Amino acid sequence: MSDKLRLCCPCHFGLESVLKYEITKIGGTDLKVSNGKISFTGNENMIARANICLSTAERVLIELIEFRATEFSDLFDGVRSIEFERFIGTDNAFPVKGYSLDSALHSVPTCQSIIKKAAVERLKSKYGVSWFKESAPPVQIQFSILKDIVTIYLDTSGIGLHKRGYRKNSNSAPIKETLAAGIVDLARVRADSIVFDPFCGSGTILIEAAMKALKIPVGINRRFAAEQWQSLNSKIWQEERKNAIDGVDRSASFQGFGFDIDDSAVALTLDNAHKAGIKSRLKIEQADIAKFRQPDDSIVICNPPYGERLLELREAENIYRQMGRVLGHGGNKQSYIISPHEQFEQFFGAESKRRRKLYNGMIKCQLYMYF
Repeated sequence: MSDKLRLCCPCHFGLESVLKYEITKIGGTDLKVSNGKISFTGNENMIARANICLSTAERVLIELIEFRATEFSDLFDGVRSIEFERFIGTDNAFPVKGYSLDSALHSVPTCQSIIKKAAVERLKSKYGVSWFKESAPPVQIQFSILKDIVTIYLDTSGIGLHKRGYRKNSNSAPIKETLAAGIVDLARVRADSIVFDPFCGSGTILIEAAMKALKIPVGINRRFAAEQWQSLNSKIWQEERKNAIDGVDRSASFQGFGFDIDDSAVALTLDNAHKAGIKSRLKIEQADIAKFRQPDDSIVICNPPYGERLLELREAENIYRQMGRVLGHGGNKQSYIISPHEQFEQFFGAESKRRRKLYNGMIKCQLYMYF
């Protein structure tokens, strides 16, 4: 088996630069950045390392081929040329899913069917069998067809990488772990940082900040789809887990402080922090934003209530006014606030040093940065 593989990691729009830094740090090479994804080169170990260590990637895909197709025969021929036998055994299930946008081949069910048929024909010819029982663990085939360009992938992650394993429960408006990790990176949280979240909810931002500061690999406590593939040596997962654990920095002086007006959110944050193994680094209390005072040399990172989801818009705007009175506007009191409100700065009472467009789920937001 050739050592080099082309891998691809989708990410939240707006976090490409953060993910690029992460991939470079773990040894990915030949990076190609596009909207919402980064492709790069690595070996088999990189599959395990990327899954275990990347905090802002949504999943790790093996990129098999890219070609143009405007006819179904083009799609069939292109897919049939792929060396599926390198990863799919005689007993593996190999389901197909994907999407098509702005392309001649716009029927997703038909594309799925043709890709499946082409994969079956390829594997039939390689294995000399006429039927596949697909009883072994799945090797998920994914496709994207964008402006007639077909890309075929294998998904090595399975469940999305935002599922770290520590957040079995969440409040009614959680921020996704991968987005929280990206904001933590943009806030330049370090080993000695002191981080506050006055709207801690289920604790995601503080937990991701603690894991970043202590260099705890975000995927260390979960399993990935490709661990069950016979085509990959199981030793790579053991090696990469050991290396990742060896890199943890328990000497970091990081401290996190969380507050929420809802006492059930306080309990939820503490429970999730316990599951993540960083509860001793956090102090969580029930408190209203009006009583908060930001200390010097600290970073506030928060996802305050949105009018669209938890409170009436006027209530949210009143909270933004209160935040403007109690949060730092820069200097030695930094603040990083994600909000969908287009007049956030007006209510907060200060123009941000920098803004970055991000999506929290399907909601278009801005990250307002005061430093």
